[in-house]
Amino acid sequence: MQNIYKILDEFISYMYDKRTGSEATADSYYRDIARFITYLEDQNIKDLSKADKGLVFDYINELRSGNITRGKISNSTYARNLSALRSFYRYLCERHISDQNPFTQFRKIHVEKHLPDVLTFDQIERIFDVFDLDDPLEVRNRCILEMIYACGLRISECCNLKIRDIDRKALIVRVIGKGNKERIVPYYPRLNELIDLYIEMFRNEFAKEDNPYLFVSKRGGKISPRSVQLLLEDVKIRAGLAIDVHPHMLRHSFATHLLDNGADLRTVQELLGHENLSTTQLYTHLTYDRLKKAVDEAHPHSK
Repeated sequence: MQNIYKILDEFISYMYDKRTGSEATADSYYRDIARFITYLEDQNIKDLSKADKGLVFDYINELRSGNITRGKISNSTYARNLSALRSFYRYLCERHISDQNPFTQFRKIHVEKHLPDVLTFDQIERIFDVFDLDDPLEVRNRCILEMIYACGLRISECCNLKIRDIDRKALIVRVIGKGNKERIVPYYPRLNELIDLYIEMFRNEFAKEDNPYLFVSKRGGKISPRSVQLLLEDVKIRAGLAIDVHPHMLRHSFATHLLDNGADLRTVQELLGHENLSTTQLYTHLTYDRLKKAVDEAHPHSK
């Protein structure tokens, strides 16, 4: 019998290693594919290769009708589900786990790009405030999330940081991003204090001698992106945030908060490691929308 969820975890790890999508995309893909796996289990199918075109067609109908979600889904959500499942089965075919990709029978649909989801500064602080800095594991978890927010990192970039990448005297971090491109990102003193505390309380206790990575698991190996996703989901609940939160929102929030407070677009582009300025410009639209909303709500002539 296949260990289906192990195969799914391997696929998500493959996405991170190949950098075929953002961390937010990988997180969404995991949920979309897990939903399909649950559907297979309900049909008493325990082998991914047994999902034929007829069964997949029935699943897509159930998905689009909202019968297996919390209501009817949007075109963008449908397109993402289809992309996730098509990519998953392409991976299965490459690994000879399946000899067919039943999702190629469905056409792609065009959807407009939406502005990224961000957290307010208050929400960020509520997340950070839940951690008990007398607990070594809590110190590590706070340090991971604050590193992502402080430096605008992708989750894979954070997990791949090595001790040698951090210059605690100069307060800078060397980041290897998409396409193995290197960028240097400065960070603030509060994070430096947290890194010192983490290394003193947690890392030296758990890290294996040959482990060069900054963030380690309780077993001493490199922390995984999925572990970071899970810890943020737990922290979100503890912080009382009734919204979906994923690690990439911390990166989005980093960019938006810098622009809100006067940073220029080219600087933010360099800090994020964006190749094209147009990618960074999405955040300016978000900032303009926030300013417009503030004027509409507060200016007496807007009433």
